[in-house]
Amino acid sequence: MNGLKKIFGILWILIALVIGYFGITVMGIPKITSGKQEDLVFGIIILFVLMPIISGGLGVFGYYALKGEYSDDKI
Repeated sequence: MNGLKKIFGILWILIALVIGYFGITVMGIPKITSGKQEDLVFGIIILFVLMPIISGGLGVFGYYALKGEYSDDKI
């Protein structure tokens, strides 16, 4: 089971990278450069608030799973 947790740790890190890339290239930068005020506000929220929380949280969770912090033999 601990091996499966480490595999899922790698998966979480990869998902964090994919979501970070998608959030920046599809949701963030195009919204900021569109020229409309409502898109600008949404793009700033996506880039500077949501992307660090989402991709950072997934990455940290994956790192800890890969490191073995969630293993069964920990007390």
